[in-house]
Amino acid sequence: MKRIAIISLLWIISLLFAVIWSYENPENIEYFKNYIKKNKEIKAEKVDSAEEKIIGNSFLVKLSQIVSLSEKTAFVVYPDKKLKFDTKNLVIYSQNGFVLKNLKSEKLNLPKEFTLQRNGGVKTVFFSENETYAFLSAKKNNCYYAAIVSLSNGKEVFKSNCLLDIPKNIDFNGLGSSNIHHNNKVYLAVGTPEKHASKNSFLAQDPNSIFGKILEIDKENIRNNLIDPIIFTSGHRVPQGLAKIGRNLFNVEHGPKGGDEINILKKGENYGWPVVSYGTNYLKDSGGDGKSYKINHSSNNFKEPLFAFVPSVGISNLNNCPKVLIEYYKSPCLLALSLRGNNLRTGKSLIIFLLNNKLNKINSIEKIYLGNLKLRHFVTDEKNNLYEDIKGNIYVSADKKGIYRVNFSDFR
Repeated sequence: MKRIAIISLLWIISLLFAVIWSYENPENIEYFKNYIKKNKEIKAEKVDSAEEKIIGNSFLVKLSQIVSLSEKTAFVVYPDKKLKFDTKNLVIYSQNGFVLKNLKSEKLNLPKEFTLQRNGGVKTVFFSENETYAFLSAKKNNCYYAAIVSLSNGKEVFKSNCLLDIPKNIDFNGLGSSNIHHNNKVYLAVGTPEKHASKNSFLAQDPNSIFGKILEIDKENIRNNLIDPIIFTSGHRVPQGLAKIGRNLFNVEHGPKGGDEINILKKGENYGWPVVSYGTNYLKDSGGDGKSYKINHSSNNFKEPLFAFVPSVGISNLNNCPKVLIEYYKSPCLLALSLRGNNLRTGKSLIIFLLNNKLNKINSIEKIYLGNLKLRHFVTDEKNNLYEDIKGNIYVSADKKGIYRVNFSDFR
């Protein structure tokens, strides 16, 4: 009996020690988690789920899972010339640093500085000539930063300055997750990695920082092994998606607590974060102070959003509408995805934006809830153009769920 009491006491002391050590050394815990996650292979499997039918305003949306996936996606590619869809041709890049080809997992060639700490990971992948590059979070000593890495040799070809804030205020979920090709340039969305308004937020207004910007990278420079981004637009919080209609570029981005935006991007314009926003700062239980921001962008010399969601929907990705929607609406049309959302406005949806012909006004927004799916990326070609198969299906990824087929039909 005495022996059992001693063992129980030692167990309690060990547990208390572990709790105290974890509380006082959160970065060490993050380090161990980072190591485990970086070596955790993706589980993927072809599936053939029953088709779910969701009623839209003028049509049916048919949804079915085709691939199960254990991780979040960073970019999903399907060759645009292969109109007949086959899961064997999917190339899936994951945020934890793997690539799947023919649903077989392979670790990416990444530097040791690549980190999954503070919700980090591979945020997007872009292609130029025969080279593939990853935009990702990194850490060296006590410096958290962002980098562009060549996946052929695992070397950093570009790196940012260190983030300004203390680690607990850094959240690489805010780093951004999109790129698009236009006029021999690659445009890269880069957010401010913040949990709430903090020192990192103000980097969006710093002309010497890449954070909170849409960056423009000349492909000719990339061919000459030089990646030297210039700032295309500034004042963004968490730009998640990029798309184009003709010569016009658009982005969607997360606001703070409310204030998700869709913007038309004009070179040299400033979109105001963190000075103005239709959202408010997070409440005290989330680390913020709950204060609102200046709302009127134009009177404060900033560019107004085309539309701001209040409350937020957790908007994530943006692309052109598939041909069947464009033909039906006969109007400029963009399609977005959303993540969790909140209790006031559920995310997990497809969002259809109909614009006027001048592309300076949104005439209509339709939000189609797709169930318990945090929707992350569209399946695209290497230039982030929406992939449509021969039957008009498009494909999307959902966090730790997989790849889903989406079909618009039965127009009324």
